[in-house]
Amino acid sequence: MAIVSNTFLTYSAKGIREDLSNVITNIAPEETPYMSNIGRENVSNSLFEFQSDTLAAAAANAQLEGDDVGTFDAVTPTVRLQNYAQISRKTIILSATEEVVNKAGRRSELAYQIAKRGSELKRDQEFVMLNGGIAVAGDSTTARVTASLGAFVKTNTDKQTNGVDPSYTTLPNSARTDGNVRTFTETILKNVIQKVWTAGGTPKILMCGPVNKQRVSGFSGIASSRFNINGGEKPATLIGAVDIYVSDFGSVSVIANRFQRERDAWVIDPDYAKMTVLRPYQQVELAKTGDAEKRMLIVEWGHKVLAENAHGLAADLVTS
Repeated sequence: MAIVSNTFLTYSAKGIREDLSNVITNIAPEETPYMSNIGRENVSNSLFEFQSDTLAAAAANAQLEGDDVGTFDAVTPTVRLQNYAQISRKTIILSATEEVVNKAGRRSELAYQIAKRGSELKRDQEFVMLNGGIAVAGDSTTARVTASLGAFVKTNTDKQTNGVDPSYTTLPNSARTDGNVRTFTETILKNVIQKVWTAGGTPKILMCGPVNKQRVSGFSGIASSRFNINGGEKPATLIGAVDIYVSDFGSVSVIANRFQRERDAWVIDPDYAKMTVLRPYQQVELAKTGDAEKRMLIVEWGHKVLAENAHGLAADLVTS
């Protein structure tokens, strides 16, 4: 059929209101599994220090009846550890006009951007703690950097032969050397979990990237593993999704993390790691020098790994 002559169509019309949704869609992930599981602790200096210790190896320890003490056990000093607090910030500048005009999806552009930058700041902190950075003291031209988990953990690792663990005594300022990648196998995972348990840790979380999270779901022992989810009140449940990995040394929660390196799979005891805070999250209104609003979100914080051998690393894993 033909359109009747002189029919007025929308293509020629002026003044039609736009249909702009009042909802802003943002699927960018905000979850920070590592930071959410470890503790918090205030510190009072940009260089913060802490101590670790261990027990002597178990021995037979049989003594004569009535024997006097002729020699005394050696006293081993604690190990003194250090890390730096780093400054992280996000900034916003908006024209005064942008704040007052009628907008879709938000009433205040400033409030919306502040909330958005706050989420970005948390993502940055998660990234810093998991992506291999070493401690940097900083100076007038170099920013201080807090050491990552990868800079601390040097004992309970399973890596390729050309991979090298960090080497340090007090300050974790030695970078890990990556080796050639290999497929993540259940044997590698079991080895790391056993090492953590043998050292005295309690493996509670396995954290890995999305590719290796899928590999864990395919480990051969999982489908036949059973886990009682309600303390004996219900029959044991068959595990197939592998959100819980039942190891010989306890049940380990398996968590995918978008902000860590795919080549790393971390076995973590969250009781032995903390995020330290020198200056808490602050919103600072910056000096007004023109027709604009300026804000800064800032935090001065660090990363404390109380006992590096409470954690473990399956390193040098394939990333695709």
